[in-house]
Amino acid sequence: MTPPGGEAALAERLLGGDRRALARAITLVENDDPLGWAIVREVYPRTGRAAIIGLTGPPGAGKSTLVAELTKLDRARGRSVAVLSVDPSSPFSRGALLGDRIRLSDHFLDPGVFIRSMASRGALGGLSETALQVALLMDASGRDTVLVETVGVGQAEVDIIDHADTVVLVLMPGSGDSIQALKAGVMEIPDVIVVNKADHPLADTMVREIRSVLALAPRSGWQVPVLRTSATSGEGVAELLATLDAHRERLELEGALEERRRRHLRREVLALALQRLRRDLEAALAADPELDRLLERVVARELDPRTAAAGILESVQPRSVDAGSDRGA
Repeated sequence: MTPPGGEAALAERLLGGDRRALARAITLVENDDPLGWAIVREVYPRTGRAAIIGLTGPPGAGKSTLVAELTKLDRARGRSVAVLSVDPSSPFSRGALLGDRIRLSDHFLDPGVFIRSMASRGALGGLSETALQVALLMDASGRDTVLVETVGVGQAEVDIIDHADTVVLVLMPGSGDSIQALKAGVMEIPDVIVVNKADHPLADTMVREIRSVLALAPRSGWQVPVLRTSATSGEGVAELLATLDAHRERLELEGALEERRRRHLRREVLALALQRLRRDLEAALAADPELDRLLERVVARELDPRTAAAGILESVQPRSVDAGSDRGA
């Protein structure tokens, strides 16, 4: 347990690159501990320096192996790396099912690499609500690159776009999930598309299909490249890293990086506000028998759901605002 006032010392250690302080701060934020949010407030002015790269795609596409290879190449050129792997939640512990990725085991003892698994906790978009906060802590700790790998939930994992400077969609040849991704909103979010397992006999076919879909999009600004990689052998990963660098340079040159980050942070603020309002609403419903009777009227078909929802909001909104101001920022 962190002693009173200890958040300042913990924040100072985190800013100095202390791995244990970073791990502790992440745990506090994940647990919605006020000390964790105090640390975020303390270190936030020192963020914005790391390149945040998100990797998303269907299960089995090889995202973890690709992250390991990117980490190896980034370390070879002297950059420090943090990896945030968002895993499915255990229905019992609510923690990450897979834990720290086995494929990243070669980097566990490297002081220049920090690896953390995080539970999605039911987030439909593939990312936990606190994922951006954790990425900010990793950034503040002095890491040059932050790699965010999402849980493989398929077409729903579109909120990675709200967390990364560059989004990489990883697909696998011969997969029905991959073909479905071509038709879904997932295809609208990537800055780079990777066809992994390039030695697969259907790899060339998939590359052609993707390029034909991309050809239908308006051609202005950054043109989404389609790259072949084989993460297990390392083939094409150096080209991918060079493409990630080129995309970041393009964003900085056009002034789009700050605009992208501004959009991310605005959405994060709204998401946190909604999270607090939902928590207050659930607490109010549990404590107020009058609201419970209102819901019973809906069950009895005496009141329609929309009218009931409006009544609930009118009843609890003033209290929610007051409770929020009592707790402080």
